[in-house]
Amino acid sequence: MDALSELEFFSLLVKAGSLAAVARELDLTPPAVTKRLAHLEDRLGVRLLNRTTRHMSLTNEGETYLLHAERILSDVKDLEQLVSSSREKPKGLLRVCVTPGFGRNYLAPAISSFVREYPEVEVQLMLYDRSQNLGEGDFDVAVRFGEPTDGRFLARKIAANRRFICASPLYLKANPPPAEPADLHAHNCLILRQNDAAYGHWRFSRGAATETIKVRGSLSSNDGEIIVNWALDGHGIAMRAEWDIARYIRSGRLVRLLTDYELPAADIYALFPERHNLSAKVTVFIDYLTSQFKKRAEQDSGEDTRW
Repeated sequence: MDALSELEFFSLLVKAGSLAAVARELDLTPPAVTKRLAHLEDRLGVRLLNRTTRHMSLTNEGETYLLHAERILSDVKDLEQLVSSSREKPKGLLRVCVTPGFGRNYLAPAISSFVREYPEVEVQLMLYDRSQNLGEGDFDVAVRFGEPTDGRFLARKIAANRRFICASPLYLKANPPPAEPADLHAHNCLILRQNDAAYGHWRFSRGAATETIKVRGSLSSNDGEIIVNWALDGHGIAMRAEWDIARYIRSGRLVRLLTDYELPAADIYALFPERHNLSAKVTVFIDYLTSQFKKRAEQDSGEDTRW
């Protein structure tokens, strides 16, 4: 604590610009301030300030000391705010980004009820393309699908989310459903192109066995909602996340295929910069989303889907 007090004293001294000014700031006599500075310099074994009766300037050692002093004081302040904010009532601006489809259909309604419960939080919802790179500092919470790979951010899983293979009854009336993944080679598949990754590669697992099928089709898009609409129109077989098609499966407008096989999960995660780890507004918001999505899953659970 004495060392921290010395850092604060020296930073204040430099900002005040003179021994007399900092003496007034601290309600001390000028000789007491001079003595305190001399004690600091004696302890460090270097001169921090060049001073005359009218002028004061930093030495090279003083510049180094000030630079690190201000960084340490800033870190201490940030730490105290983080720890204390974990007990505070959520308030202030919360910037949230998410893909358009999930944002419109699920996150926007959740935010609508969230701000009623926490009226002091101002939410800014930004819809972004999945392929967009998340720049650090551009958001407080980002909602993404699949296991997070960006080490710049912390992550919490907020909902389970499977992937399904599906088609409309209209398509299946003219085309026999596939009995195994290899049968997809004979079907028109609706292909999603995202993230510059290899597209049209669908991976299936059953027990310990895994196989990847390269599917082809006459229609492709980088927008998942378009893929779903094409599937509803009977143009082919699609692979989509559970949240995206669950209502259509429940209504019978889409039929799940290859139900004996599993596809890579698309679990839903909340990502946030490490500096927000103890932020009240971020913590409460993520807890709220987790609770709301869990309730929805329980309400909508059924044989074919959990949403």
